[in-house]
Amino acid sequence: MAERNWTVVVPVKRLGSAKSRLRGALDGVPHELLALALAEDTAEAVLGCPAVRELLVVTDDPAATATLGRLGARIVSEPPTAGLNPAFVRGAAAASGGPVAALTADLPALRPAELAEALRAAGGSPGVRRFVADAPGTGTVLLTAAPGAALDPWFGPHSAAAHAASGARPLTGAWPTLRRDVDTPADLRAAAALGLGRHTAALTRRAAPAGAER
Repeated sequence: MAERNWTVVVPVKRLGSAKSRLRGALDGVPHELLALALAEDTAEAVLGCPAVRELLVVTDDPAATATLGRLGARIVSEPPTAGLNPAFVRGAAAASGGPVAALTADLPALRPAELAEALRAAGGSPGVRRFVADAPGTGTVLLTAAPGAALDPWFGPHSAAAHAASGARPLTGAWPTLRRDVDTPADLRAAAALGLGRHTAALTRRAAPAGAER
């Protein structure tokens, strides 16, 4: 699995309604800018991952479309049915063959090397789905489908248990920056302790310094 053969799908909601529990987390920073910065840092880590061939961003938000497109993502329009899981399915359907991974857009500390390790671990299981739980162990940050397996996403509350019940197998590597999704101000502080990507780090410096830029 040394070659770049993974397609990674990252849905990005309309920025005004994304990450609602983070609203007001950074004094003086518009919420939309924080939501976009999380997605930008996630996208840059994906694009820097040596196992990834293409990043597909599923969004209808104009700012996310322009910004993430400039970074090198291929933009896919959102499906008529709203929600995270239909967006993942739409992105997976747009992939041009090979293994597919669904990744959340709120991983501002993500290291490309950790993502590569997880994808390569998942790639050793043809025809099956694998998932990586978030830091608390209840949610999901990454779901993979090797060739011959449908993605079948079950993101949402208690998604780790839902993915396991659907037949996906857990991946149990440490991968602290991959597992550190950001839903709350406490999560943002935890991500800052790991080292934020440059976009989110710049916003934390505009508000109150919370961690070092990686």
